[in-house]
Amino acid sequence: MILHALNGNSQMLDGGAMFGNAPKAMWEKWVKPDAHNRIPLSCRCFLLQEKVGLKRNILLETGVGAFFEPKLKSRFGVVEGEHILLNALQEQGLTHTDIDVVILSHLHFDHAGGLLSVWSEEREPELLFPNARYVTSERAWERARKPHPRDRASFLPTLNQQLEESGRLHLIEDAHDDMLGDAFQFHYVDGHTPGMLLTEFLWQERPVVFAADLIPGVAWVHVPITMGYDRFPECVINEKQSLLEDLYQRNGGLLFTHDAMVDGGWVTKNERNRFAVTPFEC
Repeated sequence: MILHALNGNSQMLDGGAMFGNAPKAMWEKWVKPDAHNRIPLSCRCFLLQEKVGLKRNILLETGVGAFFEPKLKSRFGVVEGEHILLNALQEQGLTHTDIDVVILSHLHFDHAGGLLSVWSEEREPELLFPNARYVTSERAWERARKPHPRDRASFLPTLNQQLEESGRLHLIEDAHDDMLGDAFQFHYVDGHTPGMLLTEFLWQERPVVFAADLIPGVAWVHVPITMGYDRFPECVINEKQSLLEDLYQRNGGLLFTHDAMVDGGWVTKNERNRFAVTPFEC
């Protein structure tokens, strides 16, 4: 499996929201906020290219994209006006039409908004990746269709409608899926949002998990740290502990979607026996 980290559109979001109930005196040691208390965040995506078999181009998420109208773009801290992921694919010699599968951990707009075309005054955003199957979990899809009032603003009804009408939405609920094959294993977690799908595969002959919003970056490897956006913070802590211990025992690693600097890292423990990562690039 060939793995490429691809930049998506970046955001500037409130640091307090990203670190939940952790005091600013703690989290600003990890990332410095600007004058508005915002911190830089990536919306990183990952391109997997199979070397054998079907030799598919598989995309882990699409980031926030550039579908927001200017007022909302500013409100949600989206930095760029162009669709950065499409540019990143072009650097790999690909376009969105070359993608065979898009795996979405969940349907929050900062993870799935890149499925939509760039905002225009003339028309509504349209669904991209016309040759891809769109994969997510059954419970993540149900949450997107029937959100709770607390997280309704995180979902995009127009995206849901276009995904359903595409006829290419593929919902999964097991650890393995026949369409994706034995090279992939799936974990399901509920603390950030119900049914969030974590994708595992082998890279450099070691297990790697795309951690999505369970562990969005290096700072969140510290088990007690949760986000204000998490639906069930105590559940997040338990799920992080379990995943990190499992990967530590298996000599595995994590891929980070929101860390502005680090693509991912191998799970280790420090001198205080706390989980840490040794960063890698991909």
